Amino acid sequence: MKEFWDRRYKEPDFAYGTRPNEFFQENLDKLPVGKILLPAEGEGRNAVYAARKGWDVTAFDFSIQAMLKTFQLAERYDVSLQYTVQDVANFSAKGFEYDAVGLFYAHFPLEVRPAFYQKITQSLKKSGCVLLEAFHKNQKYYTSGGPKDETLLFSVEELRKEFVGLNILTLQDKIIELDEGPYHQGKAHVVRMIATKP
Repeated sequence: MKEFWDRRYKEPDFAYGTRPNEFFQENLDKLPVGKILLPAEGEGRNAVYAARKGWDVTAFDFSIQAMLKTFQLAERYDVSLQYTVQDVANFSAKGFEYDAVGLFYAHFPLEVRPAFYQKITQSLKKSGCVLLEAFHKNQKYYTSGGPKDETLLFSVEELRKEFVGLNILTLQDKIIELDEGPYHQGKAHVVRMIATKP
């Protein structure tokens, strides 16, 4: 899987564009600036946007090519951020460290999700916010992107259980029109969540 992503991110174009995800941008702009964590951040479109807005950004991905593309984009906008190459299974963070966490099209195997989401919750400060957009299980009927393995896709019910320790403000599935680089194009069935730490 790592080799697949290294190949994709080694392509000259940005796989999912250089503009931030719309749901991320819209909701990040409503939050007070602070520290944000962006796991599985890919080529940095959301990380660089957050840094441009004054956020202290920590991001990671398991693809070294993703990291290199992120630094390329950060240089274009003259911003700095922290970015490391690591796997979610090896992720660790101090408690009460981040004001926000953004999970955007971060599709992990079922066996790593509960432990990882628990660490995410622990890493949030009190009242810290999780923003999430990912492909719904019905995305298998669409051709706009995403994994074909249904176990990597999401349902509202699963997310409600997996983030049981958070106050869920928004949790919905909907059909949207994706326009994010060459690999996210067309109608898509997604889940969106906004949740805060009590």
